[in-house]
Order: sequence, then structure tokens, then C-alpha cells
Amino acid sequence: MRVFLSIVFILFLSSLQLAQAQGGFDLWVLDTQGKGGKLKILTETAKPLTNRPEYDNQPNFINDAELVFSAADDKGNHDIILYSFRTGNFTNLSRTADRSEFSPTLTDCGQYVSAVVMEPDSTQRLWLYPINLEAPELLYDDIAPVGYYDWYDNKAAMFILGEPNRLVYARGKGDLLEIDTHIGRSVKRRPKTSQISYLSMKSPKETLAGLELPIRSYDIENGKAHIFGFGLAGSLDFIWLDHNYLLMAQGNGIYRKRVNQSEWEFLGKITSDTHQNITRMAYSPDLDKLVIVMQRK
Repeated sequence: MRVFLSIVFILFLSSLQLAQAQGGFDLWVLDTQGKGGKLKILTETAKPLTNRPEYDNQPNFINDAELVFSAADDKGNHDIILYSFRTGNFTNLSRTADRSEFSPTLTDCGQYVSAVVMEPDSTQRLWLYPINLEAPELLYDDIAPVGYYDWYDNKAAMFILGEPNRLVYARGKGDLLEIDTHIGRSVKRRPKTSQISYLSMKSPKETLAGLELPIRSYDIENGKAHIFGFGLAGSLDFIWLDHNYLLMAQGNGIYRKRVNQSEWEFLGKITSDTHQNITRMAYSPDLDKLVIVMQRK
């Protein structure tokens, strides 16, 4: 049975990655009301924030009014784009013809937008882009290939591609804390804690709807591991609404779960004739806005 589950899981991941590689992705935005366990999503307000055949993906809020994301041009090169909800304007934070930037977010210190950069020789490392638009800086010259990451205490917890992939935390130069292996692409710090949370590809749960991945975390400060139940079947992305609540999507539906509960609560479904399959999300409690990524049909 264990071998069978492993084969099914590999096929599941392969088909999901193939589906996500086809077609373009756009950002959509919708209004919300309430916070945490009282959050309501106003699905009737959902509308495209971007609308292009290319790739617009990996959104993250960097303050109470601005969002960064990775966007591809018609040649397939990816840059960091900033969108302001105050002005409605899009601005390039990077414009690099010889490299591509992915997964932009704000660093703990607030002075940089970080990004995974695919360099001219295809090496993937973590770089820092000063918010004052000065020249970018390479952060960890000896850590590659980086896939995804998040921050704690001005240091990065990183998904390192390999066989198997690894989750590591850079405590210092040449000092990597090995957290886990065989993890998914979502690496998220739990708000107001020293916990790095992620989806584990070990011991998935087989259900009628498909395979569900465990949501695990590791506490950088005390070394304790936690499990927050299972994610939704077929989903590889989650975000934290706050310290206690997780948000995840399945198809065009959006769901919430409290960390100490097992069931996901359905919050609403996005109806669209042009887009489907919500993946990554970004939430601003200050703006009462939820930004989602949807695939073009």
C-alpha cells in the first residue's frame, strides 16, 4: 500500500505541474470583511488585476497599499512588478534582460524586496533588491538552487531543489539548519512566531477527492515540530490570515481552517468564464483585500 501511494502521489504531482505549466496566469483581487475567524470574502467583487497571456504570479503585499509579483514579458523573461492600490499604477522594480526574478517579498528589515533569481547560467539564488532602487545584492553566494523561501529574524528558510528537495534555515555563513526533506513549494512563517510552516510530501492522506498533504511547522527557536492537520486535496499553496487561521484554495473555491481544527470551512467560490484553479494568494488585513492567482482557460 505504501508503494502504491508513492506512485499515485508522484503521478498526482506530475499531472498538477503539467497543468500549471500550460497557459498564462493572472492576478485577481476581491474585497473582504472581518478578520481571522470572522473573515468573509465578497466573491461578487472579484475582478482581474492583470489580464495578459503571459505569466503574472507569486503575489505578496509589502505594506498596507503595495503588492509585488513576478511577471513575464513576451520573451519569457521575468521581472519584479509593484502594484499600488493607492494609485492603480504598475511599476518595474527590476528590468533585467539577462536574468529572471521570482517569488518577490519584503525582507524582515523592510529595506529590500527579496527574490529568487535565475541567473544567466541558470543558477537560482536569493538576491536583495533595495527599495530605493539601488543595485541588487546577492545574499547567499553558496546556497543554490533556491526554489522558495520565507524570512525569520532577517534570515531565510529556503526550499533547496534536489533529490530530495530540502528545507533549510541559514543561521550564518556555512551554518545551515536542516529542517526537513520532501516538502512542497509553500514555505510560510507563521505570524508572530518563530515557526516555519510548509506542506510535507511525506505521509499524504488518501481521500476520495485525492491526496492531502500534511501541514507541518518547525520552530527555529526551540526546535519543536508541529502538525496542523492536512491541506486540501490537490492543493500546493496556503497562506496565513493571522496567527491562528490558514487560507487555502481548491479549484475556484476558497477555504479557511483554524490551526487546532481538522475541517476546512468553505468561504466562497470565484465564478469566471475566462479563469480557473486558484493557486497562490496574498492577503492584506489593512486593505481588506485578497489577491489570488488564477489560470487562464
